Amino acid sequence: MASMASKMRRAQVDRGAFPPSARLDVMSMATRQPATYHCAATRWSLDDLVAALEQHRPWGMSRSSIWRILDEADLKPHRSVYWLNSHDPDFEPKAHAICALYLHALRFFEHERLVICTDEKTGMQILQRKYPTQPMAPGKPEKREHEYIRHGVRALIASFVVATGQVVWNLGQTRTSADFAAHLAHVVHQLPEMQRYDWVVDNLNTHWSLDVCRLVAQWCGVPFVAKALRRGAQRRAFLSDPTHKHVFHFTPKHGSWLNQVELWFSVLARRFLKRGDFRSPQDFATRLDDYLEVYNTHHAHPYRWTYTGQPLVRATPFSQTRRQQRHGRAWFSSRPKRFEQAFYPPRPYKRAAA
Repeated sequence: MASMASKMRRAQVDRGAFPPSARLDVMSMATRQPATYHCAATRWSLDDLVAALEQHRPWGMSRSSIWRILDEADLKPHRSVYWLNSHDPDFEPKAHAICALYLHALRFFEHERLVICTDEKTGMQILQRKYPTQPMAPGKPEKREHEYIRHGVRALIASFVVATGQVVWNLGQTRTSADFAAHLAHVVHQLPEMQRYDWVVDNLNTHWSLDVCRLVAQWCGVPFVAKALRRGAQRRAFLSDPTHKHVFHFTPKHGSWLNQVELWFSVLARRFLKRGDFRSPQDFATRLDDYLEVYNTHHAHPYRWTYTGQPLVRATPFSQTRRQQRHGRAWFSSRPKRFEQAFYPPRPYKRAAA
């Protein structure tokens, strides 16, 4: 019993050996760039933090103590993820308008109004494996050789009907403005006649070209004046006119993820392109047509769009989410620590009323 008591007392002393100011210095140093402390590395490691602390702080700290402080604060200097932030000043109104189209797409479809998401998937490589693939066996996954034969690339222009999940596509070698205008005409010809069409596209210049404006003017029965559509802002304003039968809705800058066809492109990449083994461009085109026909016949469905323009999370660390807790990789106590209360506000799991 005496030895256990001494161990408990020693653990308490070790945990409180460093004052709060020293712990804050460690966290402050870890959240800044290494160049601030004359470190040549581009990211922090535990050894670099120990060396920097020895140079800039009078007190010393072991490697394990630094790791424990960073782990309790949920700081991971060795990790980095890509992040894209939209600097569009009109991001919120544009995002709310596009999300409103998705949320009311089924009701619009009943009133002969169709919401369509259109974009291109470029650079699809036609790869043929140089050696045959070994099939999977019990306890062994499928084995593919890393060497391949390249048969060129193709560009897919696809339109995703939000209300039904149907996909209309055009496969070609280019994605020029003429190709995009031809795809729009193909989509209108394939789908049933509607009173209004809402097109969700990004800000690529081929989406607001003169060819597209000429086609929309022909569909809507309005005069086409090329001199009045010399600038891109004029063309986008013409295509976004709500009085037209065909109305274009442009996503915010760096906000192409608001386009639902991007979700379908990810499905196409995982289920068709990732393990593809194509003998020729003709074989690629034939198998892609077969896959898309089967998808429209048996798998097409509308996506459940839950994003309404409000932030989904608010300063919640990845290691402290409910999914992590469910899998046993995170633990939540009934009484959070002080730094958790200060740095990690509660997560808004329930959507606020509109």
